[in-house]
Amino acid sequence: MLKSPYQAYQQSSVQTSTPIQLVLMLYDGAIRHTRASADSILSKDFNKANLNLKKAQSIIHELIASLNFDFEVSKNLASLYEYFLHMLIQANIKKDAKFAEEVATHLVELREAWRQTVKLAATEQSHVQGGSA
Repeated sequence: MLKSPYQAYQQSSVQTSTPIQLVLMLYDGAIRHTRASADSILSKDFNKANLNLKKAQSIIHELIASLNFDFEVSKNLASLYEYFLHMLIQANIKKDAKFAEEVATHLVELREAWRQTVKLAATEQSHVQGGSA
């Protein structure tokens, strides 16, 4: 099957990304589809809203599957993700964008927390490497 250059780039990006970069990509996709679903609900394009809500739910299921339950924070994240799934289902059933908008807001906050964690870890790693040289 022939792939567009963009599809080839996407596949390469996924294959060469670190686990944390993959998590950030999942967040980006979930945010994009959640926002698109809210926009579609507001414009009364319920088929498109349904499609985007299902895509966002699939991504959140992937986030749940990626959790390492050896850490307490994973249990908390799993609860949050389950809440997001519930809210996305409510958005779809009730055709109400506020549910999707709330999920998008929380996803943006979590994505930013992950990014800050990555920055902090990188800073600490550079201090460790710099101190041991």
